[in-house]
Amino acid sequence: MTESIPPLDKTDLRRVARQRRREVALAQGPAAARALAGLAGALGLAARAVVAGYWPLEGEIDPLPLMEALAARGHVLALPAVTETGGILEFRRWSPGEALETGPHGTRHPAAAPPVVPAALLVPLLAFDRRGFRLGYGGGYYDRTLAGLCRDGRILTVGLAFATQEVDTVPTDPWDIPLDLIATEQGVIVTAGK
Repeated sequence: MTESIPPLDKTDLRRVARQRRREVALAQGPAAARALAGLAGALGLAARAVVAGYWPLEGEIDPLPLMEALAARGHVLALPAVTETGGILEFRRWSPGEALETGPHGTRHPAAAPPVVPAALLVPLLAFDRRGFRLGYGGGYYDRTLAGLCRDGRILTVGLAFATQEVDTVPTDPWDIPLDLIATEQGVIVTAGK
């Protein structure tokens, strides 16, 4: 963890975290993405597990090298699609190089690919703490999706972040679900929340 961020409410923490993430992405983005790719074997995934990642938005740590490394290890990949405002995410099977279409909020996803249920979910975030709580963007898509996936069966949840996105405590709400792992360019953190 680098310079500590004082306790803030979610709105203020989002603003500070976005700025911090933007700065580190400019300075370390490609190297950090390559380091994440080297962690593919450290996530403890079952053989041929379906892993849902995400298409990176500006400033997010790039999950694509990690996803390519997972595909090379025999895992099936998927990307999320927003099918309705205020709904849950639908995960569509995807392989690197396949065509994508633009979704809401600047996302990208397969246009017409079969939906899959992931065994592992790579989750973007603005900030995280060692308990496994993440600060998202405020739309609630991952909160609603995680609630459904965790209720329906066991899923491994892995937050992807730059190490500098760690904070002492993420403010939480009753519906927040802690992640199992956080993967940064410095390694994998097993959270206290699981």
